[in-house]
Amino acid sequence: MPADVPTAPPLNILQVLRAPVGGVFRHVRDLTELLAARGNRVAVVVDSIAFDRLTEARLQSLAGRAALGIHRVAMPRFFALADFSAPDKIRRLVEALSIDVVHGHGAKGGFHARLAVGRNPGVPAFYTPHGGVLHFAPGSFEGAAFTFIERRLLRRTAGIFFESEFALDAFAAQVTPPGATGRIVHNGLRPEEFETLGSTGEFDFVFVGELRALKGVDVLIAAMTGLVKSNGKAPRLLVVGDGPDRETLKTGIVRSRLSGQISLAGAMPARQAFARGNCVIVPSRRESLPYVVLEAAAAQKPLIATRVGGIPEIFGPTARRLVAGGDAGALREAMRGWLTGPDPLRAEAKQRREFVRANFEAGAMAAAIEAGYREALGQR
Repeated sequence: MPADVPTAPPLNILQVLRAPVGGVFRHVRDLTELLAARGNRVAVVVDSIAFDRLTEARLQSLAGRAALGIHRVAMPRFFALADFSAPDKIRRLVEALSIDVVHGHGAKGGFHARLAVGRNPGVPAFYTPHGGVLHFAPGSFEGAAFTFIERRLLRRTAGIFFESEFALDAFAAQVTPPGATGRIVHNGLRPEEFETLGSTGEFDFVFVGELRALKGVDVLIAAMTGLVKSNGKAPRLLVVGDGPDRETLKTGIVRSRLSGQISLAGAMPARQAFARGNCVIVPSRRESLPYVVLEAAAAQKPLIATRVGGIPEIFGPTARRLVAGGDAGALREAMRGWLTGPDPLRAEAKQRREFVRANFEAGAMAAAIEAGYREALGQR
C-alpha cells in the first residue's frame, strides 16, 4: 500500500472511540496502522465496559500498531456517572504522552475527545461521527442531549471528517452546518480486500453487523417468512454479529417458526462470514458509510441493501437496485429476485467492485486525514 510518508516531523496522535466493535473500530484500526506507516506514533483509548467475544483479539492485533499504547476508560453507551470522569482521564493521557492531535470517533468518542482538550488550545481535536448523533431519534432524550452537546463542542473542534456526503448533509440539517471545519473523507479499503470471494453455498443469505434495531435484522427476519427457492426448499440465512438485541431476535426467530432456516453465529471476521453465504444482505434502517457494504462490494459478493445513509454512494452506478429501509415486503421481493434469477446481481457485483476500487482507497483516506491534522497545526 503506498504510504506517501511525509517529510514533516512525526505526530503523536490519540484516537478515542467507545466500543472496539464494528465499522468504527475497523476505521480506527486501519487509520492507526496507516498513520504509523507514515512515521507517526498513535495511542488509542477504548471503552473499558463494552466487549464482545472478539474484543480481546481485536485489541491485541491493534497493540502492535499503536506505539503509544491502548488505554481503557469507562465510556457507557448512554449518559452515566462515568462520563464525568472520562474527559479528565483522557486529558491526563494527552499530557503524559505529549499528544499533538486528538481524534474522537462516534458520538461518545467525539464527545470525550473534545472535552479532554478543551482547556488546551494547542492540541487540536478532530471528530468523525460515523453516524454517531445522527443515529439517535431527534425527539429522544439522548438525541436532544447529543445535539445540544455537538453544537456546543463545535467551537472546540479543529475539523470534522465526514465519512460520507450523507453524513455531512445530515449533520448540517440535524445539528448545525459545520462550515469550514467539515470535510468529506470516505472510508477506504486495502488492496488485498479486493480479492474476489466465492461461497461455500452453505447459506443463501448472510447478514454481518451489530444486533440492534437500527441494523434492521428484525425486518430481515420478517422478510424471510414465506420465501421459497425455485426447487421448493426454504432458503437459509446466516446472521453474524453480537449486540443488545440478540435475545429479542432469537425470540422473534422462534415465534416466526424460522429456527430451521436462520442461524445466529455470533461475531466473526466479515470475509469469513461472506464466504459462507451466496448473497450478502444489509437491511439497515440507518447508516452512514458502512464498512460491511464496502467489504462485500470489494469481495464481489452479490448485495441486497437498503437505500439509507451513504449506501447509495457505495453502490454508485448500481444504486437503482437498493430497497427502502424498514420495508420487509420490498426486502422480500429483492431476496426472491435473487433466488429465482441471480445473474443480474452477479453482474452488478462485478461493476460495483470496480467502482469501489476506484473511489474508496485506504491510503488516500489516511493521507487526507493526516493532512487535516497538519493543517490545524500549521504544518501545511
